[in-house]
Amino acid sequence: MFGKILRKLTLLNSAVFLLIFILFGGTLYGYVANQLFDKVDAAMWQKAESFRIVNGRPAPTMGPRAFFDPRVFIILRDANGGVINLYPFANEEFNEVSAFLSQSEHNKMQTQKIDEHYYRILSVPYRGGETRLMRPELGDHAIKEVIAVSIVDSELALLRNFVQVIVTGLVIGMLAIIIAGYYLAKRALVPIISAWDKQQQFVADASHELRTPLAVIKSNAELLLRHPGRTIEEESFRITNVVRESIRMSKLVSTLLTLARADANQLELNFSPIIINDIISGIVEQFKPLAELKGVSLEVSLCDHVELLADKERLQQLIVILLDNAIKYTPPNGSIKLSCRRQPHSVTLIVEDTGTGIAAEDLPRIFDRFYRGDKARSREQGGTGLGLSIAQWIVEKHGGKIKVDSEIGVGTQFQLNLPLNKPK
Repeated sequence: MFGKILRKLTLLNSAVFLLIFILFGGTLYGYVANQLFDKVDAAMWQKAESFRIVNGRPAPTMGPRAFFDPRVFIILRDANGGVINLYPFANEEFNEVSAFLSQSEHNKMQTQKIDEHYYRILSVPYRGGETRLMRPELGDHAIKEVIAVSIVDSELALLRNFVQVIVTGLVIGMLAIIIAGYYLAKRALVPIISAWDKQQQFVADASHELRTPLAVIKSNAELLLRHPGRTIEEESFRITNVVRESIRMSKLVSTLLTLARADANQLELNFSPIIINDIISGIVEQFKPLAELKGVSLEVSLCDHVELLADKERLQQLIVILLDNAIKYTPPNGSIKLSCRRQPHSVTLIVEDTGTGIAAEDLPRIFDRFYRGDKARSREQGGTGLGLSIAQWIVEKHGGKIKVDSEIGVGTQFQLNLPLNKPK
């Protein structure tokens, strides 16, 4: 599936690069063409507009020397449409151009190939009023139009060479464009593939986790149906199994729903001023009976009066997850400590225990969904591998950071750093 998407993205990226290259080449071509013809055109306009007949003869061309171009010569058209060649040395050019002059448009620069040459032609009305050209070799003519003509073979040859360079560069660059398009497409697919793999793994793990309690409930229910005459007391063990697995499945479904809503950004946190000591004290009082029942000491070290902006419910959930894990994996006669430290712009919460610890190879993945280092023991403890994922999400939504240090046989320490103000 992703191979097809990769090919499409490669083609799309290559097409975009190619389009940009073509647009750039076209723009550059237009700029070079304008630069090449600007001087010639300016000389033609100046020569055509300033041409005058004085005493029946052409007056010397007036105008800035910068516009002078010896390649520009003048042809006249009289009131009868006749074409007059003023420069005998240009007879060859005149004969070639004269056939096209009848089609030339006023005040519009035109380029025309005639025989083996390219001509730039400009026709403008004569600006000298009613004037007659009187020369023995040319006759008597009433001048109507002035036509400036220039051979532009060199300019067009340069443009053709420029186009060849662009086309050659495009052909050679196509390989680089395709490689770049493939690289960008592959890079763009990395987060998509990662998200897809995570989704697939999430669905598979969720199905597996749900299958176990459903199987337990189904098997116990079938055994109950085999002995309809037995009392509730006699079947209390199986009924207890059904209730326990139902509770576990309910928690799992609730957690999955929370994560799904979090992924879809449908969970909004309600930030309000909270006294962190009040939250910690309340949760510790709830967990003390569990700790005493397991033979684990639970200590708390409160910080000075600290008020922070946080979602009270999610903050409670965060601390509950960490304390619950600590009690589950701390053996009898072990200890758990929850401490709070005030920082200049944040508060640090530390939950440390003398439990079994987490293997070094498992540490990078403990926040992954459904990940459990010792899956069998975790399932016995009622764990699903989702608690720390939710804890990380809560910390990040508060703009904080969470890190863990652990050593097998020594214990584990979770350190949370939460800003005092609402994250932007």
